[in-house]
Amino acid sequence: MLLLYYFCRMNTDFWAHYLLDQWHNTSIFEIIAVVFGVMEVLLAYKNNVLLYPAGIICTGIYTWLFLRPETGLYADAALNMYYFGMSIYGWYLWQKRRKNQAMLPVSSCSLSDWRIASGIFAIAFILLYVVLRYATDSTVPFEDALVSALAWTGMWLLARRKLENWIVLNLSNAVAIPLLFYKKMPLTALLTVFLFIVAVLGYFKWRRIWKANQGEGAATS
Repeated sequence: MLLLYYFCRMNTDFWAHYLLDQWHNTSIFEIIAVVFGVMEVLLAYKNNVLLYPAGIICTGIYTWLFLRPETGLYADAALNMYYFGMSIYGWYLWQKRRKNQAMLPVSSCSLSDWRIASGIFAIAFILLYVVLRYATDSTVPFEDALVSALAWTGMWLLARRKLENWIVLNLSNAVAIPLLFYKKMPLTALLTVFLFIVAVLGYFKWRRIWKANQGEGAATS
């Protein structure tokens, strides 16, 4: 409700002055993080393993940015530390192709996958919300926890190369966009808009790959 009110009171002139002012106050570190964030999502869309080293650089910078007192997005900072670890994990899985001569295939979530994903989301959201609400000075504990819990879940699905990772990650993006504008990080918010669009395209691209894999499996059976 806080973010909805914040956006409803904005008019065109407000947005113009706001974005110009925030652009002048954007740090070089945020710009670097955004550049590597763009590289990461484009490489993911291209199905390229180099998305993970790009993600490692991006998430390292964002961890520091979100921990700053003026930002105070502590769950997002924890999320980026998680991204860092999951990027290493995902990189390891992708590198198995060198031993197995086959890349981990794109697949759709099974009932077991959804159970694990639901467990990751529930545990992450409850833990993050309680910590943010009662142990920090966060002004947006619910939204911060929701963004991070959805993203934690989506990154696990991405590392496992599950088609539905794009859907879960875009639910996180949809909440993150107004949150980042509210926290005066418009460049990162615009990056998240870009990530949202590419994730939609990524979903359909991976869906075609998944269907092709199914067709190959049926042909060899």
